[in-house]
Amino acid sequence: MNWIALRMLTGDTVKYIGMIFGVAFSTLLITQQSSIFLGLVSRAATTVVDVRDANVWVMDPRIESVDNVWPMPATALQRVRGIDGVAWAAPFLRSTTTIVAPDLPLQTASLFGLDDASLVGLPTTMIAGRRADLAAPGTVMMDEGGWQFLFPGETFAPGKVVELNDRRAVVVGLVKAGVQFNSQVSLYARYSTALNYAPGGRNRLSFIIAMAEKGYSPAQVARNIETATGLKSLDSEAFAKASSDYVIYNTGIPVSFGTVVLLGVIVGIVIVALTFTLFVRDNIKQFASLKAIGVSSRRLVGMVLLQGGLVGVMGYALGLGAATVMVTMGASKSLALRGFYVPIEVAAFAAIVVALIISAAGLLAIRKVISTDPATVFR
Repeated sequence: MNWIALRMLTGDTVKYIGMIFGVAFSTLLITQQSSIFLGLVSRAATTVVDVRDANVWVMDPRIESVDNVWPMPATALQRVRGIDGVAWAAPFLRSTTTIVAPDLPLQTASLFGLDDASLVGLPTTMIAGRRADLAAPGTVMMDEGGWQFLFPGETFAPGKVVELNDRRAVVVGLVKAGVQFNSQVSLYARYSTALNYAPGGRNRLSFIIAMAEKGYSPAQVARNIETATGLKSLDSEAFAKASSDYVIYNTGIPVSFGTVVLLGVIVGIVIVALTFTLFVRDNIKQFASLKAIGVSSRRLVGMVLLQGGLVGVMGYALGLGAATVMVTMGASKSLALRGFYVPIEVAAFAAIVVALIISAAGLLAIRKVISTDPATVFR
């Protein structure tokens, strides 16, 4: 019977390909758009994720994400250092600056000021240069992707001079860092150096990063800091989530991508359900003949499920493969899309949606098959 079901399915090539195309197109839209959406949202937490040396962040109570900065007085650093459970605390400047170089259009860059002594917060993977190179006055390090974005095809050499807010800066090294949500270039300098490049007023301290002592959880230390200072404090995981949530709840990105994903689901349901229903209608005499010779309704339902399952598996595989190729090739060829990939959660979500689409189409077909009168074949 399974062989008969497959012969019936592939007998009408147009409808067979149409159903597979509907599932594949739906899977492609869902997977590709969901992957890009998650990639953009994760960029909102890049700054927090890249700082691997600390597990507690301290900030002004009005701050909701790492990209929205309201500076604190410099005296806040000493207050935090005296809190029970804090192993060490260091200043961390997060600012936006303009970068200018010969034959280079005006660009926006994310500037990070690191503790002068420890350079805590500097990405650990060095592509070129040494951490000690930042000790020289007026020096900065740039992320590797930012260098490729600003100077495509140019091999890195220490000593490249750029202007940051009308001040001279020398690029002495490259680091491997994540892509920022609001800029393609990241610059790292000592805190005292970064203050010269970053615009600001009397208060300049963007964040305080700290490490919890052994025996204290980061969340517990964050609560101790809030209680003692009145400042807002979160552990790294909570702050990264808060930064991503800010993009989700305060921008139009979820609505835009969600609309495309919803359209993918609707297109899949309409194409597959309609085509599957037409397929069953065209083959109703064959189902009636099988019913007339004694094939049980349960066996007929199994045949319909086999047909729908084959369409779903083939369409899902083609759509997921196409989406993966598109996202991977886009990330490798476009600097704006670097770091994007198809998470396993997105693939699983697309599989669930495809299963629901096939179930909806199969339900309509099953009802038609079960209600078929065997006498139809003799009329």
